Amino acid sequence: MTILMKTVGLLILSNLFMTVAWYAHLKNLSHRTWFLAATISWGVAFFEYCLHVPANRIGYTAFNLSQLKILQEVISLAVFVPFAVFYMGQPVKLNYLWAALCILGAVFFIFRT
Repeated sequence: MTILMKTVGLLILSNLFMTVAWYAHLKNLSHRTWFLAATISWGVAFFEYCLHVPANRIGYTAFNLSQLKILQEVISLAVFVPFAVFYMGQPVKLNYLWAALCILGAVFFIFRT
């Protein structure tokens, strides 16, 4: 398996945990105290860090820091949009397309040699 595949795979999994940690409490724990929501979110985020740190360590052997950051942002958006639409019930908006195009522009500029 290539470095890119390992990095992307771990970042996808870490972003799933991150997105749940940051946003699922808005739907599932809105009737609970913020402290309980924060504590549960921190517990979920622990697994995000357990995946994100190795992803960055692996990725840094082939990519520079800026490339890793832009890759992370692309994956973050790719995970967040389906989460927002399917889990949180948010409407699909044209803004998602514009945001994706801006991120793709960032990918182009950061990865060009």
